[in-house]
Amino acid sequence: MSRKTLLAAVTATAGLLTAGCGQGLLAGSDDSAGQDGPIVLGMTAPMSGTSADIGPYMKNGAQLAIDEINAKGGVLGRKLELRAEDDACDPKTAVAAATKLVTSKIAVSVGGYCSGATLPTLPIFAKAEIPMIIPAANSDELYQQGIKSTFLINGTGTQQADAALAWMTDAKSDRVVVVDDNTSYAENIATLMGPRLKKAGGPEEVAALSLTPGESDYSTTVAAVLDAKPDFVYWTGYDKEGGLLIRQLRQAGYDGTIMVADGAVSASLAKIAGGDNAEGVLATMTQTPDTIKGGEKWVAGYRKRFGARPGPYSTQSYDAVRLAADAITKAGSTRSADVVAELEHVKGFPLFSGPLTFTKEHTLSKGGFVVLRQRDGRFVLADDEK
Repeated sequence: MSRKTLLAAVTATAGLLTAGCGQGLLAGSDDSAGQDGPIVLGMTAPMSGTSADIGPYMKNGAQLAIDEINAKGGVLGRKLELRAEDDACDPKTAVAAATKLVTSKIAVSVGGYCSGATLPTLPIFAKAEIPMIIPAANSDELYQQGIKSTFLINGTGTQQADAALAWMTDAKSDRVVVVDDNTSYAENIATLMGPRLKKAGGPEEVAALSLTPGESDYSTTVAAVLDAKPDFVYWTGYDKEGGLLIRQLRQAGYDGTIMVADGAVSASLAKIAGGDNAEGVLATMTQTPDTIKGGEKWVAGYRKRFGARPGPYSTQSYDAVRLAADAITKAGSTRSADVVAELEHVKGFPLFSGPLTFTKEHTLSKGGFVVLRQRDGRFVLADDEK
């Protein structure tokens, strides 16, 4: 989705709120500390569509945290409950999912994967006075809306661009091509890379390209990449298109370095790329369960509970629930203003990505990005191979 289309979606969403939801549906969460029944947390995540493999990881990570918290007595003497709705990484579907969660009277939203789908849900949750702790979506456009009740616990596009540039520079890359897929998330990172690659003495951006998601033939983009003669290609979009681009680049004879952004970090990338085409591909990413030192016990607990290995954004979703529970506990209520105040004053809360302290924009003070490398169908820490 282009930036122009995204802004139109947000405007349409605001109109929906005032025109169709003015009869108490978005009345906000009450101070329910003394009420009976569970405290409900809501999650929008892709359970269908091209990113459907990510949704279950997020839902399971959140549920694991809820199980652990409930086993210790819950929050304010009440159990936590998760209510997840499919947003399909689609703005219209996400608006419907968020509205449904609001009518379910959730206390905090702990979802959001695709930035383009998450962006139009911001005014819905804000209107309903429901705090948002976003575990995955990380376009700078999210915090640039200036919504006081929105918090990001994934590194931002700016922080990811900085991590990518640092690796390119250390690797002494010379000619870089950046390719995006016209979505808010991918455009954000690609746009940020431009001025960073214009600085004297560093890698040079020799082409900035965009492709259309959902297509099966990217030969025109591949030809443009090859014409630019790069030694480094940075893909900032999602895994399906990323896998196809990698496959077609390798088939066309490109043998230089390929790096992908965090939206392409999934088990699907190597499968779509086919054969050994994704072997050695780098990724800018916050650490996954497979790369966190000392995370084996958590991984074992996840596998025991769900019968499968955890994947990308399972840990961030787990942390989003833990953070929500901590804020509600310290606030002594689920009243939005009290929970937001506690979140704003978080200092050193332990996340998988490191101690959490929010900036004034409600983003991570440290992005937590590392560089991973694809090995045998899985991403491992690239530094471990040096």
